[in-house]
Amino acid sequence: MTQPQVPQASVPVLAGPFLGKPVEICIVTANLRSTLRGLVQLGLPPFKIFHFTPTTVSHQTFRGKPSPFSLDVAFAEQGGMVWEVMQPVAGETLMGEFLTQTGGRGGIQHVAFDCAGGKGLVGEGAREEARRRRGEFEGRGFPLVQSGIWHGKKGTCEFMFFDTMGAIGTCFETYVFSEDWEEPEDVEIYPPPSEQE
Repeated sequence: MTQPQVPQASVPVLAGPFLGKPVEICIVTANLRSTLRGLVQLGLPPFKIFHFTPTTVSHQTFRGKPSPFSLDVAFAEQGGMVWEVMQPVAGETLMGEFLTQTGGRGGIQHVAFDCAGGKGLVGEGAREEARRRRGEFEGRGFPLVQSGIWHGKKGTCEFMFFDTMGAIGTCFETYVFSEDWEEPEDVEIYPPPSEQE
């Protein structure tokens, strides 16, 4: 007996990707320094650690409402890709939810895409691309779920996380730096220079 043919759901074929260039992979952890130790042991370069707090990150939102949060965040660049490690400290965040969902184990929680749009956009052009991209995410059913503006010594970095976890098993982020960006002076290097070979 032949099985009846089940019509497949129509999947739209898109003219082209709108996400931009993947530039960052983020690991969420309950113990920042322990995770950094393992990554450095695997050969990644030293990390820069910053503290995202309501003082250093303005316009903090979570699920559509103003919501203060704090995260310890570390960055290291390797071959044009940024490795990011985040430890939730306070407040409601996607990162805290992820730790709960994984029973505290953590792991890769999101992938970030730049807003250069393949055109080398910076400043207002990149911000316009970020707004366009938000419309693309939301128009496809993936609302903005967490956002903020990180303040450097000069300039800002605007970041947006979209609710893609249920559809693909990870979160997508997009961010844009202002043209005058200079990273904050309040930075810790891990491992400390004295411990580096």
